[in-house]
Amino acid sequence: MKTNRNTSHRDAGHTEGKNIFMQLNFVTSKIIAAAINVHKELGPGLLETVYQSCLGIEMKNNEMQVETEVELPVFYRGQRVKDAVFRLDFLIDDIIIVELKSVENIKAVHKKQLLTYLRLANKPLGLLINFNVPVLKDGISRIINNRYETI
Repeated sequence: MKTNRNTSHRDAGHTEGKNIFMQLNFVTSKIIAAAINVHKELGPGLLETVYQSCLGIEMKNNEMQVETEVELPVFYRGQRVKDAVFRLDFLIDDIIIVELKSVENIKAVHKKQLLTYLRLANKPLGLLINFNVPVLKDGISRIINNRYETI
């Protein structure tokens, strides 16, 4: 006996979630590869702005959709808050926020700042990359927005 189950809605949601997860991993790996290339070329110890310029070039050369210094306004109860605008270092493929640092140590406040950006922009994932480390993989933090809502 054949049973008809109506799982299309549930399966569609699962497939959509799986697709965004795969997209996030794919784009994240491209961003990290680009950052590693920049770090191998320049090493640690330079200003954040230098790494930002070079990483922008590297990502564009890898045919990524790169937006720099993206304005992120703040809204409170539906009203835009005057003079409360943040700037994202990078928005990649309109889905991942990348914030760069060149500091001795990443602090909790740096991670909280990126999480706040993710929530304000309603983006699912961010990368915090500190170039001031001997091995770049030790300077990368992946921050997940647990309040992300698909539209």
